Order: sequence, then C-alpha cells, then structure tokens
Amino acid sequence: MTRPDIARFKRYFPILDWGSRYDADTATSDLVAAVIVTIMLIPQSLAYALLAGLPAEMGLYASILPLVAYAIFGTSRALAVGPVAVVSLMTFAAIGNLGLTDPAQIALAAVTLAFLSGVVLLAMGVFRLGFLANFLSHPVIAGFITASGILIAFSQLKHILGISAGGATLPELIISLIEHLPKINVITLVIGVSATAFLFWVRRGLKPVLLRAGLKPRLADVLAKAGPVAAVAVTTLATYALSLDARGVAIVGAVPQGLPPLTLPSVNLDFWASLIGPAILISVIGFVESVSVATTLAAKRRQRITPDQELIGLGASNVAAAVSGGYPVTGGFARSVVNFDAGAETPAAGAFTAIGIALAALFLTPLLYFLPKATLAATIIVAVLSLVDFSILKRTWAYSRADFAAVAATILLTLGFGVEVGVSSGVVLSIVLHLYKTSKPHIAEVGLVPGTEHFRNIHRHKVKTHPEMLTLRIDESLYFANARFLEDYVHDRVVADCGLKHVVLQCTAVNEIDSSALESLEAINRRLAEMGIKLHLSEVKGPVMDRLQRSHFLDEMSGQVFLTQYGAMKALGPVNGAPDIKKTV
Repeated sequence: MTRPDIARFKRYFPILDWGSRYDADTATSDLVAAVIVTIMLIPQSLAYALLAGLPAEMGLYASILPLVAYAIFGTSRALAVGPVAVVSLMTFAAIGNLGLTDPAQIALAAVTLAFLSGVVLLAMGVFRLGFLANFLSHPVIAGFITASGILIAFSQLKHILGISAGGATLPELIISLIEHLPKINVITLVIGVSATAFLFWVRRGLKPVLLRAGLKPRLADVLAKAGPVAAVAVTTLATYALSLDARGVAIVGAVPQGLPPLTLPSVNLDFWASLIGPAILISVIGFVESVSVATTLAAKRRQRITPDQELIGLGASNVAAAVSGGYPVTGGFARSVVNFDAGAETPAAGAFTAIGIALAALFLTPLLYFLPKATLAATIIVAVLSLVDFSILKRTWAYSRADFAAVAATILLTLGFGVEVGVSSGVVLSIVLHLYKTSKPHIAEVGLVPGTEHFRNIHRHKVKTHPEMLTLRIDESLYFANARFLEDYVHDRVVADCGLKHVVLQCTAVNEIDSSALESLEAINRRLAEMGIKLHLSEVKGPVMDRLQRSHFLDEMSGQVFLTQYGAMKALGPVNGAPDIKKTV
C-alpha cells in the first residue's frame, strides 16, 4: 500500500492515527475522564430516553456502541457522543407525529430514526457536504436551542408535580399543566423540588465546599459530577424503603438487565417517508451542535477536527445506535466539556465510557426499579436550563436588528408551533437572512488618501477625487440576488453627474461574479457607453478574472482592467486637460 493510500485510509479511520501513538499515560488520562463521564451519563441517558418518550433502557443502549463507533471514526479528542436533550426532544416530536401507541412500534420508530439519521450523516460525509450546516446561522441555532430548553423544562414539570399533562408547544404545555394542577401528588412534588434544588446546588456549590474541606481538585470534581448519581441513589432508596410507589409516586419500573440487543430498522417505506424529514433535521442540528463544541475544545489544545469526517463519525454512531436498540445521538455540549476538563486525551475515553455504561446495563439496572421519574425530570431540567440563553436577544439587538428578528422569530415559532416548525423556520430564516444581507451590498464611493496609495470612503475620510472619475468599491460578491441593485445604484449615481467620463468598479471584496451579475455588468457597460462614460474594473481577483476571460465581457467593455486602484487613478485622473486630483471632504 502506497503512502497516499495509507493517508487516505487514515482519513476515514482516525483511530489509526492517534492509536499508533497511544501509551500508558494517555490511557490513564482517558480512563479518569471516562469514569467521570460515566457517572454523569448514567442518570442522563435514562432521563433523556424518558424525554424522548422511550423506555429508560434505550438511553443506556444509545450510550454504548455509538461511543465505540465514534472512537473509531471521529476526529475530536474530547467530544462525548450520546443522547442529548435537544435531539431527544426532536425524537419525541418526530415519533409523536406518527400517532403510535404500541410500545414496540414506538421503539422500532426510534431505531429507524437513528438509522435514517446515520445514513443521512454518512452520505453528507462521503460527499463532503459539511458546508451545508453553514446555512444555519449561529444566532438562529442559539435561539432554537434556547426555545428547546424552555420546552424541555416545561415538559418535565408534569413529572415534578406528579400529574398527567402533555403538549408539543409551550401554550399546550401550560394549559395542560394548569388543567391538571388539582391532581398534584404532594410526595412527588417534594421529591422533584428537593432533587432539583439539590442538583442546582451541586452544580455550583459542592466543589468549593469539598475543596475547603481539603480534598484534591480532581477528587472534588469527580464527587461534584456524581451529584446526579447521589440524587438517584437517595430518592430510589427512599421510595423503596417507604413504599412511595404505592402512594402515587411514579417510578421507572423494570429495566431489562443485560447488554443491548441486536435490532434492525423498519423496512416499511411509508415509515421511512414519515421519518426522513425529521431525520434530516436531527442530523443537521446534531452535526452543528457537535462541530461547534468539538471545534471549540480542539482550539484550546491547538488541535483540529475535520468536519466532513465528523459527519462520518456521527453517522456511524447513529447506525450503531440503530443496530443496538438505541435512538439518535450526537455530541453533547455539557458532557463534552466535562470530558475535556477531566483530561480526556483521545476518543478512547469514549470507548472506556461505553464499557462503564455496559457494566451498568449488566449489573445495575435492577437497582433502578424504584427510581422516581421526578428525579430524572429534575436531572433534565437542571441540564437544559443551562442551554437557555436570552442574552442572545440583547446581543443581536445591539449588533444587528436583522439577526435579532431571526432569533426572536425562531424562539417564538419553536415555542408556539413545536421543534420541527422551529428548526425548519430556522433553516429558512438563515437562508433568507443571508439573501437579505447580500441583496443590498455595501457600495462605497472612494478616493485617494493623501500621501498614500490607499483608497477610502469619501464620507469617512479626507480623500482626493477627480471630477471626471467615479470609483465605487463593491464590498460583496456579485450574484443573482444583488445584481440588479448594482445596476440601479450605478445608474442613480451617474445620471446626476454630467462631468463624469470614467466609472471604476473596485473589486477588492468581490470573490464571485455569477451569470446574472455578468449580465448586469454588461448592461451597466452599455448604458454608460450610451452616456459617453467608460466602465473600468480594478483589483479583480484571479479566479474572478479567469471566469470573465471566458466570456465576451472584457472584449466589449468600454474601458480597461487595472491591477490596482492607484494605477487606475494615475492613468485616468488628468484627462483632456482637466485639473489634477482635487481634494474633497
């Protein structure tokens, strides 16, 4: 096998790269991180499965083989893959739209959804379509995650209150909760509120207490992360000892003991047709969330990830979830940060975590029978409220009203119409926002800064211009959405200036000129020629020039193409005996 072949092989199997340098010290760091993440993941995986409307064990199953698959195919050294809150909510919404009541069919739908999501991600990775995620702007994603966090928190209040309530939107959830308030189970309420308060305190207050008590930072961190496990243990023991299930406290019940079963997705094409849309949305949202956190953590260690290979890693993880009784997974923000802070050096930490979860599925599930659902709901509420970030509204309002409108609309649509409408609208809004911003590009009339060869906006700087020469700097690529805008701008500017003989379009920021924009340039050239004005271009980038040279435009253009704007000014300034460059403010 040649070196290029080996490099190509390693590209698709990153484990061959970092695995060849794996040593005992790295293994120790990965094992410590795995222990901490396993402690955190056990209650989370159970809770997120219930959030997705699935049996609790499916959360454990989704935390075993997918982690191994990512360790083989993923490029991030710290990303922790598994069930996450937003994807769990989207899974619940997708399966809820099918109107299924049979638990076996619901589980099959979740497996099929994971499989379809995996296929979508793998296809995007093979064809290197990671760039498609760029169509979701970060403010819109932040708005969607904030709204999803609110929906998730409200959806779990029924377990905290011990009542039956439902709904896919915030108004539906609020109305349903109010209607069922008279049926509150006081014991469940005490358990839920106590667990929530304890977990909030653990998140911020336990580690400082342990450090003041003299514990080492690493041990204090492990114990702080074990807070949810402590809440699970205490409330489970209390429920068992006091027979609280007989007094109306909802419990998890029997959780099958053993390793994940071998499962296969449905082959029903109608099933696929109903789930492919949600699968695509889950894939895109999961990928964006994963790549965002993976890139952030990699930068802290001067490492890098490969987005297209991340698609393959996440795709393989979802296929692994589908064949092992799980549901869609992705990289979790909080879990990955914990993995990073705990010292994970390689994706092997995820494989070690999978072993820990497998051991829990083998030996600990009988102990979960009396686990109150209120405790799991508290775990979810504490986790997702960290996702809620209303400061994005303040930041976008101050910086860009268009971004603010997109964020606000995404939040309101998600809360009012559900997650699928919310994320779909987010995609549309991101694209519309881009088209809106680029449809009216910034065009500056520029002049020469005295004593330099630099050109700046005449309204911002003291510059020199020539009465017979107009220079316009276009600060955007030219394409179908803004081509007509440029035509109108040039026409409106030149018709009122009878002394003009030259118009120069400075193309410093123009990276692309599509066919529609080329037609607009041809129209501008014709109209200016009819007015006795020559059209010139300056500072045209190589790739743009290559494409222009394949057309007839340069042959038909009335003026010239200049290498620099300063060269254009020197060549065109003193014409027909006109005075030299004149200073304007």
